Amino acid sequence: MESAFRDTFPDGLSTDFRVIETLGHAPGDCVRRLDRHLDRMTQTCARLGIAFDREQAAHLLAGVSGSQPLRLRLAVAPDGKIALQQAAMPPARQSWRVAIAPDTVWSGDPWLSVKTTQRALYDHWRAAMPAGIDEMLFCNETGALCEGTITNLFVETEDGLLTPPRSSGVLPGVLRQELLEGGRARVAALHPRDLHHAQAIWLGNSLRGLIRAELA
Repeated sequence: MESAFRDTFPDGLSTDFRVIETLGHAPGDCVRRLDRHLDRMTQTCARLGIAFDREQAAHLLAGVSGSQPLRLRLAVAPDGKIALQQAAMPPARQSWRVAIAPDTVWSGDPWLSVKTTQRALYDHWRAAMPAGIDEMLFCNETGALCEGTITNLFVETEDGLLTPPRSSGVLPGVLRQELLEGGRARVAALHPRDLHHAQAIWLGNSLRGLIRAELA
């Protein structure tokens, strides 16, 4: 486990800790962005010193089937044990209302760069979402926008689709990386004022795709 993470677990990862990936599956189709999700899980496990059997994970996901869209949660325990959970895909919505959280994150927090269960602040706000709000956005210690509890942020401007850089304190989202590599988005430091001047605000993750958002 990298030294940057040892301050949180000086005696090793707790038994309830998990590296996680959330994936989508459509009837008659394969798991969306499968290789990108497994790549990220491989990298995260390597950084944390967790043995990850990628072939076993791929085999579990290949066995998924169903007549309805599914939300899949792949989890790896500190001992390398892999578990896969399935649930119905959350209903799609045309747009979300978004607000800025009063809590800030530290851009240097290494846990922001990996997808794990070590996300107490995000879980808190996901559970305590104000009425009429679908997502909360976080700023870092400098006031720069970072991401939502379960989404990356994208702002549409005259210069194209912009998303905060990882250095601001951002998870390298699977959809985000796909958009960046495809030239559909580029990184730029963003601040709350940019939301008011944006042509459009989008939130996105691999499970739901891009969701149009409006600032509450």
